[in-house]
Amino acid sequence: MNCILRLSAWALLTGMAASGIAAADEISDWNQMLLQALLTSPVTPAPLTMRPAAIVQASVFDAVNGIERRYMPIYVPPAAPPGTSARAAAVEAAYTALVSLYPNQKAQFDQQLTASLAAITDTTDAVKQGLSWGQTVAQEILAWRAQDGFSDTLPPYLGGMQPGQWRPTPPAMAPGLAPQLANTTPWVIRSPSQFRTVGPPAMTSDQYLADYNETKSMGSATNSGRTNDQTLFANFWQAGNPPDYFNPVVLSLAAQHHYSMVQTARLLALVNLGMADAIIGCWDAKYTYSSWRPITAIQLGDTDGNDNTIADPAWTPLITTPAFPEYPSAHSCVSGAVTQILSATFGEETYFNVQSNAMLGVTRTFTNFSAALEEIKNARVFGGIHFRTACVDGTALGISVGDYVMAHALLPDGGGGR
Repeated sequence: MNCILRLSAWALLTGMAASGIAAADEISDWNQMLLQALLTSPVTPAPLTMRPAAIVQASVFDAVNGIERRYMPIYVPPAAPPGTSARAAAVEAAYTALVSLYPNQKAQFDQQLTASLAAITDTTDAVKQGLSWGQTVAQEILAWRAQDGFSDTLPPYLGGMQPGQWRPTPPAMAPGLAPQLANTTPWVIRSPSQFRTVGPPAMTSDQYLADYNETKSMGSATNSGRTNDQTLFANFWQAGNPPDYFNPVVLSLAAQHHYSMVQTARLLALVNLGMADAIIGCWDAKYTYSSWRPITAIQLGDTDGNDNTIADPAWTPLITTPAFPEYPSAHSCVSGAVTQILSATFGEETYFNVQSNAMLGVTRTFTNFSAALEEIKNARVFGGIHFRTACVDGTALGISVGDYVMAHALLPDGGGGR
């Protein structure tokens, strides 16, 4: 459906959006479409969700900001004609990006497009310009990121068989996921290795022994030391993906603080750029150190050179082990970036709830961002898929990425923006 056809549909539907009907929240509506797309079969693997989320939110921000002209752009310089509808531009940018990324879901996107256009009460010329501008921006963002190296094909990554080295884990015994992500061009940070962590502790160290014993005890599928709530949140933080958890938090806090459309689009973009760069930095470290997962380490504990690690060949984790190296924790990297950006924006002592489209009916409540980070670290250990150091170091990497993104991206451009 090109812009002309969409404009015709809009003209037919404007009567349905007569005065008295509240305007649709385009930013929120199309973020929800993004989240649904990520969770629609075939589901996008959680570590790979940050790239499409960043593409969509970058497209929306540059489209809206190209009209409002309040902040530095992500990639597309502001060039929308005067009087362009920001609402139509946001809708078209999200639609164009999503159709390109998930063409098999076009029918769902078309349905939301019809609803979004019906709610826009701007003039015909303003909407026409908005549709054209939004499409242009999304196409430029898509073309730019098509050259970022993510689509490069690398040989299957199988790790190594020496003690401490990652190798495929049961039940799938799959090769390492998306090793090319480690070399993907970041969005904001200078290089994937800019905030590379120092590496996992030596297997003969006291720290490794402490990490080993904690995960062995607390992360076991059976006979663990977990409480019921600890088991619940370990499963909760595994069920969804980072945009699924955090984008609704962004929208909720933005609404509480009465953010404008461009302010909301900016914050969503900052958070999603932060997540995208944090996962690139995380993958750089993961495939640099290629550290074995707890299921391998504990089953082969008598081969690690540490006389105090007691092997358990039958040990299995609560959560199925993901198919990529252990150190550092991806969820901790991404969560560190998100919470650092939100803490810098709203203050550390901010109350918020987290829900997931992948585990409906469960709500995690936090009185500050540090509490959320601590629960996420515990969730990975108690799920049996990480050692504590991987979570601590991953969080530090993410915080560094979050600080860098806040200092270098989407800065006010003389328009008095937040």
